[in-house]
Amino acid sequence: MPSTLVLHRGKIITCNDRGDIAPAVAIRGRHIAAVGRDDDVLAMAGPDARRVDLGGKAVLPGLTDGHAHMDREGLRRHLPSLAGARTRDDVLDIISAEVAKAPPGTWIVTQPVGRPPEYPEPDDALANGPYPTRDDLDRVSPDHPVYIRPIWGYWRNRAPLVSVANSRALALAGVTPATASPSPDVDIERDAAGRPTGRFVERTLVPIVEHTLMRAAPGFSAEQRASGLRHAMAEYNRYGTTAVFEGHGVAGEVIDAYETVRGQGASTVRSTLVLSPYWGPRGEGQALELLREWSAWLARRGRGDDMLRVQGLYAEIDKDPLNNMLRAGNHPCTGWAGFQAGAALDADTLAPLLAEAARAGIRVAGIWPDLLPLFEQAHRLHPIDGQRWVLGHQPVIDADTLARIRDLGLVLTTHTNRHIYKDGDLWMQRRGAAGQDDIVPLRRLREAGVAVAFGSDNLPVSLFGPIWHAVARRSRGGGRVAPGQALSRQEALDIATRGGAWLTFDEDTRGSIEPGKLADLAVLNADPLTCAEDEIATLHSLLTVVDGHIVAPPPEGACP
Repeated sequence: MPSTLVLHRGKIITCNDRGDIAPAVAIRGRHIAAVGRDDDVLAMAGPDARRVDLGGKAVLPGLTDGHAHMDREGLRRHLPSLAGARTRDDVLDIISAEVAKAPPGTWIVTQPVGRPPEYPEPDDALANGPYPTRDDLDRVSPDHPVYIRPIWGYWRNRAPLVSVANSRALALAGVTPATASPSPDVDIERDAAGRPTGRFVERTLVPIVEHTLMRAAPGFSAEQRASGLRHAMAEYNRYGTTAVFEGHGVAGEVIDAYETVRGQGASTVRSTLVLSPYWGPRGEGQALELLREWSAWLARRGRGDDMLRVQGLYAEIDKDPLNNMLRAGNHPCTGWAGFQAGAALDADTLAPLLAEAARAGIRVAGIWPDLLPLFEQAHRLHPIDGQRWVLGHQPVIDADTLARIRDLGLVLTTHTNRHIYKDGDLWMQRRGAAGQDDIVPLRRLREAGVAVAFGSDNLPVSLFGPIWHAVARRSRGGGRVAPGQALSRQEALDIATRGGAWLTFDEDTRGSIEPGKLADLAVLNADPLTCAEDEIATLHSLLTVVDGHIVAPPPEGACP
C-alpha cells in the first residue's frame, strides 16, 4: 500500500538504538512505513498522499509526559479568569462583568487570583493585595453567589491558599458566625465583631475549604471535565507531547472524562491512567477484597487500547489523616486534584495491599520515598522487578537509594520543573558540595541502568523545559545545579521519547521513528541538537502527528 503522509527534506531524529538521522519519513495509515533518503521515501507516496516539505526542520518522535496531570490544564478555561487583576478593584470589575451576563441567582465561580501557571501573589496579599471581602463582593454581586477558588497549592509551592465567598454564597453554604473551622489548618477570617469576612485561609498546599465549608459551590461537571480534557490535549500536542502517564493516579470522574473523549473519537494524546482509589471507610480486609475485584481490570496491561488504557494503582502513606479525611468526604468530587485524597492509607493497612498487588501483577505508582520499604516488603513476598512499579518526583537520590530503586526494577519519573529549575538553588545549599550529585542524579541513574521518564507535572505543560534542565542543569536564578549529572542533548531526548514509551510498556510500538512503529511525531521550530542551549526550553511543535493523523495545528474548522 502507498504511503499516506510523507515528510521530506528535513532532519528526522529517530531516537532509535543507533541514533540515526535521516531526511525523510513516510507514514502509511497509523504506522511508520519508511525512514530514509528523500527520493526513496517520496517514491513510496500514493497519488493522494500529503507531502510536507520540511525545509530542513527537525522532527522528533512524539514525547511522553511521565507525570502530566493533563486534565488540570483544561479546567481553568471553564472559569472566569482573574489573571489580569492586580488590585482588589480589578477583581471586582471582572466579577461585575460576570454578574452582568449571568442569569439571576446563578453561581459565579472564578479561577484563583493570580496568573497561571504558578499564581504568584504579593506578600501582603490579604492586607493590601487583590483579595476582596464578602462586603466588597456584595457591592458588585448582591444577588449572585460568588466564590473565588483557591489555587492548587503545588502550583506555587507556598502556603497559604486563599479563597473568598460573598454573603449569598456563605448563606447557601451555611457558613455563619457560629461556624467552626473543620481543621487547625483552616482559618475562617473574621472581623472585629466575629462575623466571617468571606475569606478563608488554608495553611496547606492541598485545598480543604472547597470540600468542606464551601462544598455547596459547584465543582467541575462531567461535561466541563471532558471538554477541558480536549482543550488540554491540544495544548500538550502544541509542544510535541503525544502520550502521557498519570502516575499520581486519577479518580473515577477523570477516568470518565477520558472515556468520554475517547468515545467521541477526539483523543489526540495516548493516555495511560493509574487508578487513584477511594478506599473510604473500609477496613483492611474489605480493602483487600476490593483490590482482588479490581485486579480483573487493573492487573498487567489493564483495560483499554493504545489510545487510552487504565492500568495499575496509586499508593500513598497517609501523613495528613484529618485533612485527607475531610477532602475525601466530598467524594466523588476531587476538584483541581483529579485524584482521591482517600487513596492515602496508614502503612499497616497499605502493606498487605501492596503485597496483594505484587501477587496479582497490579502495577503500583507513588511519589513519596517512604514507600520504598513497603515496595521492598512486597517484593520479598512476590517479586516486582519485572512489573515496572513507578516512583516519581524524587528530588534527592543517594547511592543507597539508587541501588534499592535499581534492584526493584522501578521506573523513575522526574520533576525537574521544581527540583532543578525552581528549587535547585535551595537544594544546592542543603546538600553542599559533597552531596550535590544526589540532586536529580540523571547521569548516575542512566549509568546504573535505571529507567527514567520526564514529567512536567503541568507546571507548565511543555517537556522541553525538563529536556533543557537535564542538559543545562540551571536554576531559575541562573545557578548550576549538580552539573556533573548533566546529560547530552541526545540522551535527554531519548528519555523524553523512548524512556516514556518504556514507562507505559510501549517500547515495541512507539518512542522512536522506525518502520512498523506507531506514527507519532512532531516537527519542531528549531533543531534541539544544534540550537542555542537556552533555546531548548522554548521549543514547540509546528506540526504534530498522532496515530498517523495531523493533530496540531488542528484541522481547519476543528475545535478542541
